[in-house]
Amino acid sequence: MKIAIAGAGLVGRMIALQLLGSGLECTITLYDRETKEGVEAAGFTAAGMLAPFAELETAESVIMELGRRSMTLWPSLVRQIGLYDGHQHRGTLITAHPQDRSELEHFIATLRRKVPEAAQIETIASERFAQLEGDLAHHTQGFYIPDEGVIDAQRFMAFTVTYFDRMPSVTFREHTPVTHLEPHTIHTAQGQEHYDWVFDARGLGAQEHFDDLRGVRGELVWVEANDIDITRPVRLMHPRYRIYIVPRGNGCEGIDLDYCADCKLSGTTGYKRYIVGASEIESDDRSPISVRTTMELLSALYTVHPGFGEARMVNTETNARPAFADNLPRIENTAGLTRINGLYRHGYLLAPALVEQALREGILRQGVGA
Repeated sequence: MKIAIAGAGLVGRMIALQLLGSGLECTITLYDRETKEGVEAAGFTAAGMLAPFAELETAESVIMELGRRSMTLWPSLVRQIGLYDGHQHRGTLITAHPQDRSELEHFIATLRRKVPEAAQIETIASERFAQLEGDLAHHTQGFYIPDEGVIDAQRFMAFTVTYFDRMPSVTFREHTPVTHLEPHTIHTAQGQEHYDWVFDARGLGAQEHFDDLRGVRGELVWVEANDIDITRPVRLMHPRYRIYIVPRGNGCEGIDLDYCADCKLSGTTGYKRYIVGASEIESDDRSPISVRTTMELLSALYTVHPGFGEARMVNTETNARPAFADNLPRIENTAGLTRINGLYRHGYLLAPALVEQALREGILRQGVGA
């Protein structure tokens, strides 16, 4: 089969990976308006959290179901591209300031009310904090969700480039925005090309088809803190936002430095890096991070551990994530065309399971065998 994928962000790459691993004999052409490194994609900016329980507070149960399926798929996917140390499955810690403990209790009560599996969430005090994360032993109350993890999103994007470049059946069409697509056909400024199966994974680039597709702005800060050793994602409950702190290991080891330069993360290695985020703004504005968000994120970071007061800001990122009115993802399958969109803030949590479902349904509709 000749297959085309419009959009080489997280979803587009996930489609290509699963097609290559499915046994389906095919050639794959990836179209994207940017370079194949994907540094402008929302999937590159992301923290990569795999938190089906923690996200359930404001999400439907289908998000948890898809998320838990993705958790089982991620280990084989990172092995497929050789990213052996880019997947961590050691749980999430959740805490709050003493004055915000009611927010913490409300958060967990909501989860336990929604799904019986939330009973596994462990209530912890300072002694257990010390066992899990010694640098957080000063926190006296919180929760530990063991069945969660994180993907190193930036390294995932980089390693997929290397993997696809080794595959003779995969072609990248960089700087080639898709202006329109239809079953079996891709339209670009150079004309139209025909395929057996076309995938639309353009995110916000597909607004010409989805009237209710909108952008949700996210803002992140990267910091280096050599004297702080936190190994798991940490969430801080707050009345106005849910801040997350995601460890990213030492420097950019393991990534080609050319990619690091593109994402402004090259330079000194050997420092522990953390991604700090929380913002969720109804806008597709991708301009630089606001002063207000920066101050809120950094002040919250300092309250998690005062040592972050000596951390160094090394990068800020903003992007817009595609979402529908109900904040749920959508799959559309017709003969010759499959559309996947609207992953909202759950990209890495949902992408493997959502693509698996779309391919399963699509292969039946296309009348081919894998």
